[in-house]
Amino acid sequence: MRALVTGGAGFIGSTLVDRLLADGHEVAVVDDLSSGHPRDSDAPLHVMDVRDPALAEVAARWRPEVVCHLAAQISVRRSVADPVTDAAVNVEGTVNVLEAACRAGARKIVYASSVAVYGRPAVIPVPGDAPADPRSPYAASKLGGELYLATYRALHGLEYTTLVLSNVYGPRQSPEGEAGVVAIFTDALLTGKPTVVYGDGSQTRDYVFVDDVVDGFARACGPDGDGRRFNLGTGVRTSDRELHTLVAAAAGVPDEPRFEPARLGDLPDMAVDPAPALEGLGWRPRHDLATGLKATVEWAREAPA
Repeated sequence: MRALVTGGAGFIGSTLVDRLLADGHEVAVVDDLSSGHPRDSDAPLHVMDVRDPALAEVAARWRPEVVCHLAAQISVRRSVADPVTDAAVNVEGTVNVLEAACRAGARKIVYASSVAVYGRPAVIPVPGDAPADPRSPYAASKLGGELYLATYRALHGLEYTTLVLSNVYGPRQSPEGEAGVVAIFTDALLTGKPTVVYGDGSQTRDYVFVDDVVDGFARACGPDGDGRRFNLGTGVRTSDRELHTLVAAAAGVPDEPRFEPARLGDLPDMAVDPAPALEGLGWRPRHDLATGLKATVEWAREAPA
């Protein structure tokens, strides 16, 4: 299979590129390097924004069978401050990817969506057919991308699978910017910086290891799951306070966070139901949180400063 991965120099994208190459596929990468980093790889890297009209030329030359679209503006706070740019990257950029894929004769798009599209769900773990309730421009733009996928399938026969990602963590995740709390805790605890838990630490999230997520993408590149949306998560809720304890244990340091007032807008609880992904893709999370955190901390200890 020939694949094109947008955002393929980033945390999840680069891990996916490595997986696809290891599986014997040919892979090319598109990334603007705004947060990703070039790596030694057999996958050629095209440094460009997904809104760039030249993306069509890259796709036409590569002629991918599948496009894995992970490039995005991912900061909720930035989307609130600048919704125009958020929509430009996540909606206009997705449409540009779809156009390039169609013109290049691609069979399928595998699209990275977010649990943010569910807003404040009535049921937790959130089922895959839960109604959308976007509460931020970022959530609205990711949902907009999902709607365009269905439109291009109806108009052009371009297949798609949408993967709704819960809180992904693991090696290569940066503690900077709109980082996941696992990366933030890990970096701080290994470098002796103070750590902060907001509120009373009871807020929960569903943490899924990056290798499990890329396994879902690899499976979705085939014909399974065409035209469907799947949650990639564990269905297990872990509180912020519990997470801090687990990361501290993996790092071998004291479990002594500082507590600060809860942040306005943070959801109290979130987890997704992964059961449909087992039925549709044969996918299940393989790493429990303790195992994944151990691998993450070991990587962070050895990562260059």
